[in-house]
Amino acid sequence: MSAALVNLEPGMRVVIRYRLDDGRATDALGILLSLTSSHAVVDTERGAGSIELVRVIASKVVPPPPRPRP
Repeated sequence: MSAALVNLEPGMRVVIRYRLDDGRATDALGILLSLTSSHAVVDTERGAGSIELVRVIASKVVPPPPRPRP
């Protein structure tokens, strides 16, 4: 497992930065649904996405989204 994901557990709100096929980096922000030895699944605003751990650059736990303004 990637060292960047060691302290993450399913149910946490996370951001995971990972490499795309063309070498650019992108982020997945959402709830971590599962974490295996090869993939992380994050439920983002666009739906659940599976990320290969070999592509992960960094990750961290993030606070809940701000409340909508009245």
